[in-house]
Amino acid sequence: MPSRILSLGRSYLPQQRDTKTEHLTDIDLDPADHTHRSAAMDFLHFGSKEKRQSSSGHSTPKHKGSPRMAPTKAARFEIVMESPPCVFYGGINSSGALFSGQLRLIVTEAEVRLMSLCMDLKGNTATKKPVAKDCPDCVNKTTGINSWNFITEHTTYPRGTHQLPFSYLLPGHLPATTHSSLANIDYTLEVKAVTTLADTITYNYPLRIQRALQPSPEKQSVRIFPPTNLAIYVIHAQIIHPIGSFLVQFRMNGVVTRDRDTQIRWRLRRLDWHIDEHTRNVSPACPKHAHKVGGEGKGQQHEDVRTIGTDSLKKGWKTDFDAVGGGQIEMEFPASILANSNPACDVDSPTGLVVTHSLIVEVIVAEEHAKSTNAKHTVPTGCARVLRTQFKVVVTERCGMGVSWDEEIPPTYEDVPISPPGYKTTVTDYQGEELPVPPEEELEHMGIRD
Repeated sequence: MPSRILSLGRSYLPQQRDTKTEHLTDIDLDPADHTHRSAAMDFLHFGSKEKRQSSSGHSTPKHKGSPRMAPTKAARFEIVMESPPCVFYGGINSSGALFSGQLRLIVTEAEVRLMSLCMDLKGNTATKKPVAKDCPDCVNKTTGINSWNFITEHTTYPRGTHQLPFSYLLPGHLPATTHSSLANIDYTLEVKAVTTLADTITYNYPLRIQRALQPSPEKQSVRIFPPTNLAIYVIHAQIIHPIGSFLVQFRMNGVVTRDRDTQIRWRLRRLDWHIDEHTRNVSPACPKHAHKVGGEGKGQQHEDVRTIGTDSLKKGWKTDFDAVGGGQIEMEFPASILANSNPACDVDSPTGLVVTHSLIVEVIVAEEHAKSTNAKHTVPTGCARVLRTQFKVVVTERCGMGVSWDEEIPPTYEDVPISPPGYKTTVTDYQGEELPVPPEEELEHMGIRD
């Protein structure tokens, strides 16, 4: 086999040669030597194939080098919260939420010397429809809430974990953490440390703030639909939650109108309900793009409505055409928010984001004609009406068994003196009249006399 390959190379090379490129031509060999020819051709063409691929634009795959590893820091941070979740109980007049935690400085080298170590609590509002799409100043608006300076001079920390406590009372007027279809409101604890070697160590911790309203009594609403005598009474909860369901009581009166010989009835065919989320946001413009909205301090207003819960009912109600007051139709059905709808709780932010919710009930009623003497046989008139009514609801987090921070603190006794009052120990002689001496018989009876 080696002799054949060498002879093939000798017979081939002198025949086909070009001053610019070298290529191979087919050589007639015996069928039995086809395998040897393929091996020889592959052996001789290996270098020329690479040249042709590179000249045609298809580069050969290169071996990936070792991945670059980011330089390790001398220390890193962690935040461990010690207080319960931050929840505002009540509206904007809430007393706020008290949170506390530990900032852990984990030194991985022998020691680290810091020039400064601070932490900032910031609130960020990010709009999804900014005035200028690619401008970060139009998209984000950051507001500082509080700052902590843990060191005031150069400080050396040895290897290990060092804990730095912190606490803060969040004002109750702050908007809760919100992720809506037009804008997001988030809060972040940003830690920054600078070493004496001019290295910067940063760490961000997202802080979630919630708002919970106390349950309120159910609300009863009445809607009248002229020119008919139909009236809808709905009893529903004013405060609902993203998780869980609530009952809605529905009653419709005036479904029968009677004359001397005939009567007209309204029969319920279908009831649809849905919960809509209304979002309104004002996108502010940065000074660079303020000319697009008419000057500084102005913005573009956007509105969005989406359905976060819906259902259609075709049965389940009770009809009584003989009831007092023109007959009635009543039912009770559960309503809830879809689990995968990612609802946003109600919020009214000073930055321009407003989120509200409403419960909408639609009923389809069909008109029927019947004789007073034989009310069981009815004839549809072909007339139908769609009655639509809307009720405001508030979506908020569940308050559970939690109470506000100011109701959890123990009582303080500021009016109590430092020590309890003392007792007078001086004994004085009796200065009054001489007491009468009882007779001897009474003393003997009392067992006092010897």
